[in-house]
Amino acid sequence: MTATATAARPTLPARRRVAGVGLATASGVAVAVQSRINGELGVRLADGIAAAVVSFGLGLLVLLVLVPATPAGRRGLVALRVALREGSLRPWQCLGGLCGALLVATQGLTIGTLGVAVFTVAVVAGQSGSSLLVDRAGVGPAGRQPVTPSRLVGAALTVLAVLLSVSDRLGDLGALALAVLPLLAGVGIAWQQAVNGRVRGATGSALTAAGVNFAVGTVALLVALAVEVAVRGRPAGSFPSEPWLYVGGPIGIAFIALAAAIVRFTGVLLLGLATIAGQIVGAVLLDAVLPTAASHPGPATLLGAALALIAVLIAALGRR
Repeated sequence: MTATATAARPTLPARRRVAGVGLATASGVAVAVQSRINGELGVRLADGIAAAVVSFGLGLLVLLVLVPATPAGRRGLVALRVALREGSLRPWQCLGGLCGALLVATQGLTIGTLGVAVFTVAVVAGQSGSSLLVDRAGVGPAGRQPVTPSRLVGAALTVLAVLLSVSDRLGDLGALALAVLPLLAGVGIAWQQAVNGRVRGATGSALTAAGVNFAVGTVALLVALAVEVAVRGRPAGSFPSEPWLYVGGPIGIAFIALAAAIVRFTGVLLLGLATIAGQIVGAVLLDAVLPTAASHPGPATLLGAALALIAVLIAALGRR
């Protein structure tokens, strides 16, 4: 094989990065589906925090079975104890589930009013900017990532895509005020992905990392629900009978485990941008194909989704 042919062939890290982008985009579509499910569950229960407890709690139950039942999960639990005892993994790096809990809670609290598309782009606005900072600080397992021109352009175009997507809702001040919650949740997503990647690196198991995430998130949500019940009383809604309204937790398991596994190949920003693209496309499709009273997928939203995809390509391939 000639030197030219060898140079033309993508290196293994490059192939892994491209594959990671594809997987992250697909997981973003799954997050959009999860958002619709948890949002509907929140409407049925008349309580977004209760819906988040159900979603996270079911995910935790699944992981309590899967992690001890698999050799990788058992090895991961042993490695987790060792890493915490030796200090190679800090306790604060195990708290990514707090941000996941906030995201799932905001799904139940706001999607019934905002719709999936507007909710998603609000999350995007927080996630795209915070990913740059998290990468620059070296919080993720890939260490410090340079803020290259392609990364800056990709993040800027993603924010522009957000503005285009919500341009037809700018006159609705109530909806924009409610969008602050998913905006804050988006800020936390980048940090969550980074520290979950650290847990995965220390344990060697994405499943164990997901288990830590769900355990922390479930405890936080149970505390929040207890406070809410003490102040406002029990939720007024009732548990729905449709099984599909209870699969938000398992979808979250797949997303958390996948993100923890691939963040070391992509970096936090690139993982976030690819996930963002999948979320926006999935949200637009959901609101267009399965509309609700809060769905407003117009031409501006479609243009924003297309621009988000371009932003991911620029950030992913700019270096090459």
